[in-house]
Amino acid sequence: MSATELADVTGRDDAAVAAAPRVHSVYVYEAPVRLWHWVNAAAITVLATTGYFIGQPLPSVPGEASDWYVMGYIRFAHFAAGYVLAVGLLGRAYWALVGNHHARELFTLPVTKAAYWREVGSMLAWYAFIRKQPNQYVGHNPFARLSMFFGYLLLTIFMICTGFALYGEGAGVGSWQDTLFGWVIPLIGSSQQVHSLHRLGMWLIVCFVILHVYAAIREDIMSRQSMVSTMISGYRTFKD
Repeated sequence: MSATELADVTGRDDAAVAAAPRVHSVYVYEAPVRLWHWVNAAAITVLATTGYFIGQPLPSVPGEASDWYVMGYIRFAHFAAGYVLAVGLLGRAYWALVGNHHARELFTLPVTKAAYWREVGSMLAWYAFIRKQPNQYVGHNPFARLSMFFGYLLLTIFMICTGFALYGEGAGVGSWQDTLFGWVIPLIGSSQQVHSLHRLGMWLIVCFVILHVYAAIREDIMSRQSMVSTMISGYRTFKD
C-alpha cells in the first residue's frame, strides 16, 4: 500500500506531518492570571448587564412590590459583581508582585523608551492593514499593553471608586465604603454627576471589550500566533 493510500485509509500522513511548519510554545500566563482573566470577564458581563437595567429600569408591574423583587435582585447581582471586580483587581495587583514578568505588564508602561513607541507604531500599522505581518511577542504586544493600561486598568479603577462612592450613599455615613470613597462625590460635584460618569464608564468598558475580543480573534487567525487559547492553557504558540 502506498503512502497516499495509507493516508486515505488510516488518516495518517507521515510525510505531511514531517513537512509541516514547526510550532513553538512559550509559557506566558500563570494560572492565577488566567483565572483572574475569566472571573473578571464574567464580573464585567454581569456589571454591564445589571448596570444597564439599573439606569434604564424594567417597566413597572402590577401587584405587591414584595412579590416583584426584580430590581432588588438586579441590584444585588450588580453589587456582588462589583465586589468580585474590586477584590479580583487587588489579587491581580498582588500577583504582579510575586508572579513572572508577564504578570506585571498590565501595571507598567515603558513610556520613556523610544523602542517601545516604535513597536506601538508598528502594531498600529498592522491593525490598520498597512503591514502584511506583525512582529511576534511573547506577552502583550506594545499597543495591546497600552490599551490595557488606559482602556482597562485606569478605567476600572475609576469605576470601582465611583461605584463604591455611590454604594456608600446607601450604606450610610461611617460605613467603610463612605469612609474610603466618600470623597469622590464632592470631588466630582454631585451624586447625579457621579452616576452619569459611572454610566459613561460602563459604555467605554463595553467598547473596550468589543475591541479586545475582536483583536484577540483577529490575531489568532492572521498573526500565526495563539491568543484565545493562550489565556486558557497559559502557552503562547508560534505557528511559523
